[in-house]
Amino acid sequence: MTEQTVIDLGLNAIWIACLISAPALIAILITGLIVSVLQAATQINEQTLSFIPKIIVMTVALAITGPWILETTIEFTIGIFNKIPFISR
Repeated sequence: MTEQTVIDLGLNAIWIACLISAPALIAILITGLIVSVLQAATQINEQTLSFIPKIIVMTVALAITGPWILETTIEFTIGIFNKIPFISR
């Protein structure tokens, strides 16, 4: 196993982690922005007011993109298992 192989596997793992976390993070970011604008407009500074919508939107985003996340993770795992014979040389 060469250093380049380890670097490639690490970069691929980081890329997959970024891909599968992106839908939830983007949904939370957009929801937080909308709630912050509404709080600034109405001058309501309640912390739970921003927390509850974020949790709900994240749950919906994960429910919608869950099958894609699972498929991506399974493909990555199968790819790693298929590379084991070539890595061990």
